[in-house]
Amino acid sequence: MSTYKLNHTDSFGKGGDANGLRSNQENGFSNLSSLAQSEKAVQEFLIQQTPMQANDDHLIEFSEALRTVAKALRGSSEGKALAQAEAAEWKRRYELERCKNLELLLKAPSNGVCADESNSNGMMDHSAKSPRLHVQENGKSGMHSLERICAHEVLQDCEPNSPNGCNNKLKRKASFKLSWGCKGQANDQHKKEIVSFESGNITTPDRSSKQISLTWESSPQTVIIFTKPNSTSVRVLSVEMVRWLRDHKGLNVYVEPRVKAELLSESSSFDFVQTWEDDKEISLLHPKVDLVITLGGDGTVLWAASMFKGPVPPIVPFSMGSLGFMTPFHSEQYRDCLESVLRGPLSITLRHRLQCHIIRDKARHDYETEETMLVLNEVTIDRGISSYLTNLECYCDNSFVTCVQGDGLILSTTSGSTAYSLAAGGSMVHPQVPGILFTPICPHSLSFRPLILPDHVTVRVQVPFNSRGSAWVSFDGKGRKQLEAGDALVCSMAPWPVSTACQVESTHDFLRSIHEGLHWNQRKIQSSDGPQ
Repeated sequence: MSTYKLNHTDSFGKGGDANGLRSNQENGFSNLSSLAQSEKAVQEFLIQQTPMQANDDHLIEFSEALRTVAKALRGSSEGKALAQAEAAEWKRRYELERCKNLELLLKAPSNGVCADESNSNGMMDHSAKSPRLHVQENGKSGMHSLERICAHEVLQDCEPNSPNGCNNKLKRKASFKLSWGCKGQANDQHKKEIVSFESGNITTPDRSSKQISLTWESSPQTVIIFTKPNSTSVRVLSVEMVRWLRDHKGLNVYVEPRVKAELLSESSSFDFVQTWEDDKEISLLHPKVDLVITLGGDGTVLWAASMFKGPVPPIVPFSMGSLGFMTPFHSEQYRDCLESVLRGPLSITLRHRLQCHIIRDKARHDYETEETMLVLNEVTIDRGISSYLTNLECYCDNSFVTCVQGDGLILSTTSGSTAYSLAAGGSMVHPQVPGILFTPICPHSLSFRPLILPDHVTVRVQVPFNSRGSAWVSFDGKGRKQLEAGDALVCSMAPWPVSTACQVESTHDFLRSIHEGLHWNQRKIQSSDGPQ
């Protein structure tokens, strides 16, 4: 923006300084006409500056748009470079495996496997029924296999009169294996073979989504109890349960500092109960605690899971809240339930968690990354108190998904599918189904339907630079933070799930919870008293 400086000549006329004006005033003459002309010139200049100000606003918007485009291009180039590096690595492995197989074929010609035609003259003449292996690759014969991708072989009957020494009749189907790799891992240690193709028949081995049973190799020694605050019934039960665990089971009991103060107010005999003093001691609880007991609703389970930033001990949740999808045990039979759990084996439900972190971009080249947050239900991005629609750019593994315009977006686990996501129109999903729910909140488009993404992807939600307002993000309803233009939220599946004990088994408990908690599909039975 251009600037205008009012000099002495403009202010005091052609005299050039204040002495000329003073001398004129002493002579009885005031240069009023010169001052009037100066004010008129300033007003005309301000009028001329108005369109220039508007042009500057357009330039600012254009520069912000260019920054957004530059950031997108940078992300695209990084993705392309990563893809090229991965392709080069697979090509190197392919060439290495091919060379190994060719060396094996050349060293063992008597096993009946044909090598290249250039080496066939030196080989012994085999019988007509000798099996041979031919795999065509760019017009050349040989054997090739991608490591951890596929390994197949085609056996053929050889005929002495055929031009190639083999006919086209297959003796058995090709067999090969597929491997699944975790996104973003630099090595092969995280790859797991989950699908096997033997003789063309597709089979799937046991998956983690099936029912899981936990068996104790050694008896639990330490338990920790989390309770719902400000509840008289919970307080009475906690006093009884702590005493029973200590006197009848001989277990070490940990409680929250608030609960220990309540127990000591009941009786000084509860001095055996242990607790922690600060957050540093909380991080050391997992190596000490064998079992977690929650007395409350789903919120108490969420609170207990949030206390463990890494692995979480098995949780036994007792229902003492108004609505619970994670609390299958009833407090009235707590002794029988804990007897069965401590004895084992017990069925558990592996509930996946999302790990989220915010990347701050304060119009600088470097990024500011905040601490990682773990959520068991959902992470919510909304518009807060702003009257503008939320504008969010969503990416899945660096692939553009959509631009969310509405009240916000919910990224939920399958355990949280019966919570905020369900109220926003999302589907109910079994908690052991691996996936990330992508649910919009009141979208400004009728065709914007919820999605369920696989669990191995990384979702990035970014506030564009040209957004009219900021956004707010909360993690399981807590830790609310503001997202300014340029900030991004990155979410992926955490490696530490939360295991909760089942009363019967995972599917039975899930169906019972939606029937009892939501009265799912309950209606009057159609009358049979109708026309025959």
